[in-house]
Amino acid sequence: MRDDRRLEQHRVHERILPLAVLGRKRDKTAMSAAARPIPTKDVRPFIEALARARPDARSELDFADPFTLLIAVVLSAQSTDVGVNRATVDLFAEAPNPAAIAALGVEGVARHIRTLGLWQAKARNVVELSRLLIELHHGEVPRDREALEALPGVGRKTANVVLNVAFGEPTMAVDTHVFRIANRTGLAPGKTPRAVEDALLARIPRDLLPNAHHLLILHGRYVCKARVPECWHCVVASWCRYQDKTLAPSTGKPARRTPSGSVRNPRSRAPRPA
Repeated sequence: MRDDRRLEQHRVHERILPLAVLGRKRDKTAMSAAARPIPTKDVRPFIEALARARPDARSELDFADPFTLLIAVVLSAQSTDVGVNRATVDLFAEAPNPAAIAALGVEGVARHIRTLGLWQAKARNVVELSRLLIELHHGEVPRDREALEALPGVGRKTANVVLNVAFGEPTMAVDTHVFRIANRTGLAPGKTPRAVEDALLARIPRDLLPNAHHLLILHGRYVCKARVPECWHCVVASWCRYQDKTLAPSTGKPARRTPSGSVRNPRSRAPRPA
């Protein structure tokens, strides 16, 4: 029951609280004062620069269809994509559709996902949502936000991912990476995930929206990192409002900021006396 309470808390937080508090570590950068919004005219070149840098941007979850995508996203709450992919290889091989998942049962699903956080509650949710898909939607994943969010384990962010990735809808799933980038760079500052989502949908040109979610997530995961953003090779640095940009390291290790906000290299220390 504890896992159920934690997952429900995650769903509530997903709707109303900053995503910075959802991870295992608090993202202090995202919680700090947001940057001023960049000019509207700069939003298109900002997103286009990310697209040129990652022309093949896509979800890093492994899935074969809308159903396996939905299951993977539900399992990804408080877990990494890598961990989810390891767990779902055998799960999807044994049970690739709602009927098979329902037949497998909670214990059968749990056997495959014990390495994931909150695995007991997730197993129950996965089996129950599969049963509801059969009962209410003829075994198909609905292309409807309200119907998706009515399923166990599915909140607004999960619904946005499914609608965007499976059905090509111009939605914006705001995870901790998107929340951080929107506020740090000034792309779409907001105090809550919903505020950031609404700002991104309003500011990003519609023709760029379908893949913008992936571009922002991957940029946050691999470049605009929480603790030390790698500004020295950021393709949107010229538009970014972030004040404490990190310099290129000379030793192969990321530069670090001092408490005062200045930049230093990890090995740039005065030599010790002999």
